Amino acid sequence: MLLAVISDTHLDVPSDWFKAFFEEHLLPADALIHCGDTTGKALHDYMALGHPNFHGVAGNCCDWRIGQELPAMLRLNLAGKAVGVTHGWGEKPSLPARLPEAFGPGFDLILFGHTHRQTNIRFGDTLVVNPGSLSGDKPSMAFVRLGDEIEVSFCSFSKNI
Repeated sequence: MLLAVISDTHLDVPSDWFKAFFEEHLLPADALIHCGDTTGKALHDYMALGHPNFHGVAGNCCDWRIGQELPAMLRLNLAGKAVGVTHGWGEKPSLPARLPEAFGPGFDLILFGHTHRQTNIRFGDTLVVNPGSLSGDKPSMAFVRLGDEIEVSFCSFSKNI
């Protein structure tokens, strides 16, 4: 199963660049995961209505309606793997190490945002991944393939949304 993982889009509405990006990179994936800070409800709704297997969490910069609609932490079973999704909170440098404890035991993969930095680190049996930020000077995302093993690849883009 192929996951397209994005975070920190910081868009109120889908731009033309985002729509083209969605069609080319996100829609073909088996599941689309957004790790928070979509910012605008219109962008969230665009992804939720446009991808048949969309999952997202609220971030600290989200529109209040998103914050009421979405959880801060999400637990999924995808391709037989226990997957946690959150935006993150607090001090950014220590966030990856705090996530396995926050979710508890038994997670194969935890996806998060907030730091705007690509991360792929293992804590015990749990792989912790941040796709980076889709906003800013160097937009990035992650593709995560769930099979017998979990494979992570990052993609960076030169055009800003």
